[in-house]
Amino acid sequence: MSMTGNPEVSRTDVEHIVRSVLSRQLGGQPSASPSQSRSTQNGKPNPLLVNISARHCHLTEEQVEILFGNGHKLTPKKWLYQEGYFAAEETVAIVGPRRRMLPEVRILGPCRGAAQVELAFTDTISLGLDVPVRISGDVAGSTGCLIVGPKGSIELKEGVIRAMRHVHMSPADMAAHGVNDKDLMNLRVESPSCTTVLENVSVRGGDDKIKLEVHLDTDEGNAINLTNATKVELLKTDSSPCSCQN
Repeated sequence: MSMTGNPEVSRTDVEHIVRSVLSRQLGGQPSASPSQSRSTQNGKPNPLLVNISARHCHLTEEQVEILFGNGHKLTPKKWLYQEGYFAAEETVAIVGPRRRMLPEVRILGPCRGAAQVELAFTDTISLGLDVPVRISGDVAGSTGCLIVGPKGSIELKEGVIRAMRHVHMSPADMAAHGVNDKDLMNLRVESPSCTTVLENVSVRGGDDKIKLEVHLDTDEGNAINLTNATKVELLKTDSSPCSCQN
């Protein structure tokens, strides 16, 4: 990704500014907990939880050391619904090609084998990025960005996506709903202001430890008033799997 722009503002200047911001914020309070709605479905093995997954990033161990210093390890701040995953104390700045930035983006752990930044549509507009909708892990040919931490920076050539809405399911959940990995479902959400059906919710099958959970981004959650939802329900469709390469 080319980081060209106003010649009077160098990349070094951007990093200096961002590091100053981060040094003040790293000791602050974490972002608010995501909005969620839970519904028990008759005849199904597990209750359905719908969570808003706010902007975040995944990093490798090597990248964490570049951004935070040699030997640095992520510090769990809050354990997530899925077993073994956590929101870390550490945050980074995400900088777009127009020198616009999101100054405090949470890192999720544990570390992965490759970096990935997940943003909502309004985030991408703010940064001036053209970002594809993808399933997590499918980053080939996606957008890049500059990631800045208190000790260093990383320029990603690709890895920035808008996460396709999806539902995590165990084998028992898939059997109960009559679906397979990568199938598409609909999510019906009832709230006081509106009742909405979100289509193309991709099934992400896992092992027996996986809990039934839908992930939406902040734009989707706000649009359907998820915070005040009174009922959520997964509906089976006849749709074939979708790769969503836009």
